[in-house]
Amino acid sequence: MNILIDNRQDKVNAEGLDKIVKDVVKTALEVEGVIDDVEVSVSFVDNEEIHKLNKYYRNVDSETDVLSFPLVEFEEIYSDIDVEGQEDDLSGPEPIGDIVISLEKARQQAMEYGHSFLREVAYLTAHSMFHLMGYDHEKEEDKKIMREKEEEVMKRLNLER
Repeated sequence: MNILIDNRQDKVNAEGLDKIVKDVVKTALEVEGVIDDVEVSVSFVDNEEIHKLNKYYRNVDSETDVLSFPLVEFEEIYSDIDVEGQEDDLSGPEPIGDIVISLEKARQQAMEYGHSFLREVAYLTAHSMFHLMGYDHEKEEDKKIMREKEEEVMKRLNLER
């Protein structure tokens, strides 16, 4: 597993976030039962940058807390075995997607919701991981499934509300 973290902002102290983000990514993959060697990229940005990304990629002219950019249909990463049962020769971890988190927005939301900044970043990471793994929350029943998985990650990391 390869987890790449890039801090592209200077408005919020990101010290200590690498460990929790890595723990959340690993735990989300465990909750989903993923055993394949995968790669996830996580970028920390400010509100201005996430606003630009949100407008460009989603045509939404406002800042948001987190954006998910899946690189594959998640089921594709399970195709490591060919028809004869021989493993394909993979040259490294399979990139499954990118996560972009506005640390400014995460800090604002942590204060608004009355919990720690660390917990908010962890939750946003878990939320985005399940998007990368094919989950959505457009329908109420799908939202319920996704929330249960997110809460399981938070519970396993002792970051419950």
